[in-house]
Amino acid sequence: MQSSYIDTHIHLDAYSAEAQGTILAELAGCGVTSLISVSMGLESARSNLLLSRQHASVKPAFGFHPEQPLPTAEEAGELFLFMEHHLKDMAAVGEVGLPYYTRIEAEARGETWDNRPYEELLERFIAFAAKHGKPIVLHAVYEDADVAYALLKKHGMLAAAHFHWFKGSADTIERLARGGSYISFTPDLLYEEDIQELARRYPAEQVMTETDGPWPFEGPFAGRLTHPCMTAEVAAAWAEITGIEAQSAVELLYRNALRFYRLEEAAAGSEF
Repeated sequence: MQSSYIDTHIHLDAYSAEAQGTILAELAGCGVTSLISVSMGLESARSNLLLSRQHASVKPAFGFHPEQPLPTAEEAGELFLFMEHHLKDMAAVGEVGLPYYTRIEAEARGETWDNRPYEELLERFIAFAAKHGKPIVLHAVYEDADVAYALLKKHGMLAAAHFHWFKGSADTIERLARGGSYISFTPDLLYEEDIQELARRYPAEQVMTETDGPWPFEGPFAGRLTHPCMTAEVAAAWAEITGIEAQSAVELLYRNALRFYRLEEAAAGSEF
């Protein structure tokens, strides 16, 4: 009986066409049933929509990645209009959030930085997700997670929030856990001690697996194409770290993702 996995955060459209074909052809062989393919902006969203229409396993999320220059008002308007038109197609709003790494780099160069326009755009995405009953995928780490937390709480969206590849303080971790927010672990769970400590602390019912591909990883994954099949290794590592029996851990992680992304009907009849 094959175990089942979900990659809850991947940029499938960012892979080459050849790599996309290879990945999609190999999913069934390693038990990956669904990919939440997040978008960088409008063109990325269009690409992910097309991939989802060609492959049932691809579930697109539409948003604007914050680690890039802000969109113009016209560009943002076009993206939100696209999202409105494709509500039935979208699994979530994402990837959205705050530009932690861009901000830190700018400040290190001695540049002034105004985070407010990014916060305003993030709140607009959160409000959209709340209005349309969609989960939201967040790039918000360290102190930026506290800003995102406040905005999510304001709109009643804490339990519908997925903080991918999360890093943050102990206090922030506790607040997110209490609020019902979900986090996901990447392959770096196998070799990063701070991520392993997070895995020990976060509620098991609010945890999922991801790859953030095509981002490359180190340790046992060095030199390898980041592949959704790596979620099996992430699940195994999480089981060992938390002390949960291996098959029970796989089933729990899978069900968590099904529940959060409302994929239960699509998975009906699937076997673990």
